[in-house]
Amino acid sequence: MGPNGAGKTNLLESLHVGTQGFSPRTRADAQLVRFGADGARVVVRGSRGEVPVETEVVLRHGGGRDVLLNGARVERMDRLRSELATLVFTPDRLAVVKGGPAVRRAYVDRALGRLLPAQAGLPAAYGEAVGQRNASLRRVALGLSSREALCPWSKRVADLGAELHGSRRRVLDLLAPAFAERAGELGLEGAALEYRGDPPTVAALDARIDRDLERGATGLGPHLDDIAVLAGNRELRSFGSQGEQRLAVLSLLLAEADVLTARHPVPPLLLLDDVLSELDPGRREILAGRVAGRGQTVITSTSVQALPAEPAQVVEVTPGRAVLA
Repeated sequence: MGPNGAGKTNLLESLHVGTQGFSPRTRADAQLVRFGADGARVVVRGSRGEVPVETEVVLRHGGGRDVLLNGARVERMDRLRSELATLVFTPDRLAVVKGGPAVRRAYVDRALGRLLPAQAGLPAAYGEAVGQRNASLRRVALGLSSREALCPWSKRVADLGAELHGSRRRVLDLLAPAFAERAGELGLEGAALEYRGDPPTVAALDARIDRDLERGATGLGPHLDDIAVLAGNRELRSFGSQGEQRLAVLSLLLAEADVLTARHPVPPLLLLDDVLSELDPGRREILAGRVAGRGQTVITSTSVQALPAEPAQVVEVTPGRAVLA
């Protein structure tokens, strides 16, 4: 707890960086470094079930980072995330509902990495294939290559795109029931998730090759799909109030926490920043019931009285300092 501007969000952000290797607020590491400093360091110690865990993340102002998990260097961030699942709610996360399709695709792809860890690298592999096909399209358009050179990349895009399409749909199938239930509890009736897009095929890619050559980009595939967040027949991005959008994002987080807890022996760490400000007392009690007993949850608040339940521990945050109250 602490007054506005004391650094509560910074504390949650550091926990996210320490367990996931990146900030939920920005992908620019330089923005995480204190003004005038050359770098930043986050160390998190805790346990995963009965097993002690320690992570260390070092960020450099000029770029580059070092990540250690139990003293061993981590080269791929998905390894860290597969070991330590952390879900975060911040006001910025409303973009998952109110933002463009790219934000929702990114959200589902992160959830894919947590729920289907064996396929965590699939979005990146598909993105690389699309990039290679786009480069080949530009070479053909410049007369530096033939159309036949596109064939292997079209097949690669179609194969990986179909796999990614299927994996995303599986993620939504896992999340949708819990999402509808959690949203209903919070007063958002008829909540649903809808995937919009078809799996690419070589025939479909070949049929639009002239348009792709003109644009120099692949105009079909999961990199252009969208995920609609609905309440009844209303798409909340366009026809939802900010309160409804907030409830939808919170319901998504709670739904994923439910699914992760059911599929893994250790529940995820929940970081809830400014989640209480627009919840009435009844919804605060519902939230308290949902997070109680499921694992560790960190909630920011300006006072203990504003918390939805009696906290197990209170950390008082003042500028530059956090101490047990």
